[in-house]
Amino acid sequence: MICALALLCAGCAGYHLGPVTSGVVAGAQSIEIVPFNNQTLEPRLGDSVTQALREHIQSDGTYRLATREPGDIVVSGVITRYQRSGVSFLATDINTAQSYNVVVTAHVIVRERATGKLLLDKNINGETLIQSGTDLEDAERQSLPVLAEDLARNITELLTEGPW
Repeated sequence: MICALALLCAGCAGYHLGPVTSGVVAGAQSIEIVPFNNQTLEPRLGDSVTQALREHIQSDGTYRLATREPGDIVVSGVITRYQRSGVSFLATDINTAQSYNVVVTAHVIVRERATGKLLLDKNINGETLIQSGTDLEDAERQSLPVLAEDLARNITELLTEGPW
């Protein structure tokens, strides 16, 4: 009986409640997300990406989102590319696309505030598929939150599970 209890306790000795990423217990570090700079011609893209990234970081729970004080880790980014390419075309007119793949690229930099150590410096993509219908501009505007969500999800994945 005592041996079984000792084995059970030894097996649980390294267990931590909640996720542990890179040796850090969830919520132990805070993360500050600086508003993303948009260098594309697509309006409001920087705001959408920043908001989506903040929401993903909060819902993930690996880091605390720093809202009132500086964070332990600082994330900044520049949206460098917004590209739309046709993927399906009208049967009656092969020059007119009816579906587009939209890709957005952001150059993301992550640093430790205290040491200035560079943790991540990488281009990250997000993408979505849109149906143009009769109004491509409206379809692009409506797809903006989905595009920002995909980019934010990819950034969050690198932050929480990345090799750094």
